[in-house]
Amino acid sequence: MRVVVKIGSSSLTDDRGQIRGDVIASVVAQLASARAQGHEVILVTSGAVASGVAGLGLAERPSDVLSLQALSAIGQPRLMAAYNDALAAHGLVAAQVLLVPHDFVDRRQYLHARETIQRLIDLGCVPIVNENDAIANNEIRYGDNDHMSALLSHLVSADMLVLLTDTDGLYTDNPRTNPDAQRVALVRADDPLLSVTATAHGSNRGSGGMASKLASARIASWSGVTAVIASATHDGAVLAAVNGDDGKGTRFEPHDRQLSARKLWIAFASEVEGAVTVDDGARNAIVGRGTSLLPAGVVSCRGDFDEGSTVEILGSDGSVIARGMSLMSSAQVAASMGKRSADLADGSPTVLVHRDDLVVLA
Repeated sequence: MRVVVKIGSSSLTDDRGQIRGDVIASVVAQLASARAQGHEVILVTSGAVASGVAGLGLAERPSDVLSLQALSAIGQPRLMAAYNDALAAHGLVAAQVLLVPHDFVDRRQYLHARETIQRLIDLGCVPIVNENDAIANNEIRYGDNDHMSALLSHLVSADMLVLLTDTDGLYTDNPRTNPDAQRVALVRADDPLLSVTATAHGSNRGSGGMASKLASARIASWSGVTAVIASATHDGAVLAAVNGDDGKGTRFEPHDRQLSARKLWIAFASEVEGAVTVDDGARNAIVGRGTSLLPAGVVSCRGDFDEGSTVEILGSDGSVIARGMSLMSSAQVAASMGKRSADLADGSPTVLVHRDDLVVLA
């Protein structure tokens, strides 16, 4: 089995941002045990920014992007040093892999990343993946690495994604405030829990939350990958997930609907820059027949976006029915919506979102 394990900043660091050696030792020991059982393991880790904050002795974490990028560059070597030492104690070698969002959307970069990670596994290394925040040319998009770990699971054709966090899985309510909250052991592929609204905010040391974990579990499920949310403080959480023990964490079954890497990116990872509302006829064509979206079916447009931007497609009731990559700018949409192809201006695109770049979410 090939397993991707992700651990976030809030689990890896203490209140001062210092790396918790005991947590790293515990996770690495579990990875070593999984390797001994014949499994292939890839670790996705956050913590570089938090480690940079501690390294400089800052009283609090800055919020501006440039400072966060600089702190990532400071903290990443400290983080890798901790992993190197922990893995060496088990006779294992760490291999640092830094990725950016472009690596998941550009086909050549996508294949190159996959081949590199595969080669590292063949050499017996433990790939340790983080986002290359220090050189990202826009806002840090995966600060907690939840989305990236799910996309990575698709990239490396993983069998399982284990998301280690500060709670033991998904609960019926917030277990910190409601003592009667019950852990949900299993979420099936067609369970509405995959779309449940949970808290969107994590700790002040990370940027994730249960909503982010659920979104990542959904990406994994739609990739054909089993996902497990479990507690990073449970010494046996990773092995319990690998061995199918439902006594810990929440397991999400893989969906029979498996999206391509490009559609996964459009649906879950790209930044939404606008929205269009369609009439019932267009909705039925998109959802029921899998057609492209034409300007004729659009009744309104919101946002200022360019060609190639990701837009949400809304039904007449305002619900999101799909997401896609627009072949038109918002200005072109405003000028052509409601018009048949024959009535469009010469040279104007005749398709707003092609079906190959459209993902139905309804």
